[in-house]
Amino acid sequence: MNIIETLLVSFALAADAVAISICYGLSLNNNFKKSLIVGFSFGIFQAIMPILGYILGDTFNHLIRSIDHYVAFSLLVFIGSKMIYETKNNKSDKYNDLNFKSLIILSIATSIDALTFGIAYRFAYTTNIFFTSLIIGLVTAILCSIGVKIGNTFGSKYKNVSQIIGGVVLILFGIKILIEHLFLI
Repeated sequence: MNIIETLLVSFALAADAVAISICYGLSLNNNFKKSLIVGFSFGIFQAIMPILGYILGDTFNHLIRSIDHYVAFSLLVFIGSKMIYETKNNKSDKYNDLNFKSLIILSIATSIDALTFGIAYRFAYTTNIFFTSLIIGLVTAILCSIGVKIGNTFGSKYKNVSQIIGGVVLILFGIKILIEHLFLI
């Protein structure tokens, strides 16, 4: 896998994480450090999962493929619903600070595709998975940090509305993942 292919894969794998970072940014106070933390969390999971998938190889491929979409769907719907619920019950200020539990759950949910990529990588390429994973993680971290800032720009103006929109978007991403895998779109 050459560097151009690696970058293209990196952007593709980062897409869901970036969209969710924008949603996360909708409800965070403007803070550069928080953008970096969110970017780092998504990036580190996107970097680790292909390595884990590579190690797991074909041993667990049939098990992972059969449930990955259900796991991602459940996690995204749960977090999105929780964001909407807390806005309706005047608990939206909770998201002004990073909720590390939610951030880790979202990082895992958006990196399941990277795990599957790692499994496929084992059989398709002879190049070093560690270098590829490093690039995937760096691209994801940078794009997600920018995504948080973009979301924050809009979120600071439309606090509760933006949090509801963010929750709805998370739920829609979960539904999209489920539909794609069930109907192989």
